[in-house]
Amino acid sequence: MSPKPLPDAEATKGVAFGLTAYVMWGCFPLFFALFQGVPAFEILIHRVIWSCLFLVGLVTVMNRWHPIRQALAEPRRLGRVLGCAVLIAINWGLYIYAVETRQVFQASLGYFLTPLINVALGMLVLRERMAGLQSLAVLLAATAIIIQLVLLGELPWISLTLALSFGTYGLLRKQVPLDGLSGLFVETLLLLPLGLMALSWLSMNDLSHFLDMPRTTLLLMASGVITALPLLAFAGAARRLRLATLGFLMYLNPTIQFFIALLVFREPLSPIQLATFVLIWVSLTLYSWSAWHTRGQQPLTPAESQSK
Repeated sequence: MSPKPLPDAEATKGVAFGLTAYVMWGCFPLFFALFQGVPAFEILIHRVIWSCLFLVGLVTVMNRWHPIRQALAEPRRLGRVLGCAVLIAINWGLYIYAVETRQVFQASLGYFLTPLINVALGMLVLRERMAGLQSLAVLLAATAIIIQLVLLGELPWISLTLALSFGTYGLLRKQVPLDGLSGLFVETLLLLPLGLMALSWLSMNDLSHFLDMPRTTLLLMASGVITALPLLAFAGAARRLRLATLGFLMYLNPTIQFFIALLVFREPLSPIQLATFVLIWVSLTLYSWSAWHTRGQQPLTPAESQSK
C-alpha cells in the first residue's frame, strides 16, 4: 500500500509559496526604482496593460475562463469589480510614486496599517464587533498618526491613502465571487480601455517612454509579469495553509520594505517616525494576538491579504 502524502509536506510547500509571494511583494521597491525618468502615471498605465495581456495567456494555460465568463455575463455585478479596479489602480499608482520619490517608509507604514484599517472598516461599514484588544490596536494606530501630525506637522497621506485604498479594496473584494487570479484579470480588463487611451495620448504628444530604450521597454512590459507571479504563489499558499498562518506571513511584505528604505535607499528616519512605527508594531502584535484567539470567529479572507 502506497503511503499517503504527509500533511506536513503540503504545509511546507504552502509556507514556501507564501514566503515567495510576500518576499516578492516586499521587494517591489527594488523593481520600481529601476525606472529612471519614467513618471509613475506612465508606469501605472503599462502595468495595467501588460498585466491584462499576461493574464490572458495565464488564464488560458490554466483553463480558468469559466468564472471570468460568468462574471462578464452579469453586468450588474461588475459595479463592485469596477470599484475594486479603481481602488487598486489608485493603490498601484501611489505605491509607484512613493518609490520614485523615495518615500518607501510611508509605503511600508501604509501596509502595516492595512490590517487595522480592515478592522476599523469592518466595524464602521459591516457593523462587526471588535474584540477588546483589536479596539486597543486601532486606537494605538490612530495615536501614531496623530503623533506624526502634531509633532512633525504633516499628515502621512501616502500611508493613509495606501491603507484606505487597499482596505476598501478588500472590503469590496469580499463581495465579488471571483478568485484572486480571475478577479485581477477582470479588474485590469475594465481598466484596459482607459490604459490604451492614456498610452495613445502620451504617444501622440511625444511623452511616451515606451520605445525610448530597450531597457525601459522591457521593464515596462515586465511590470505586468511581476504583478501576476506573486499572486500565483499566494494562491498556492492559500490552498495549503491556514488563513491565520497567512495573516502572520503578511507582515513580511512591509517589513522588507522598511529595511529596503532604511538600508538600500538610505531614507531618513527621524526618532518621531521611528516611535510611530513602534506604536504600529505594538498595535499589530495586539491585533495578531486577538485574531489568533478569535480565528474561528473572524477568519482572514484571501481577498484581504495582498495585492500591490
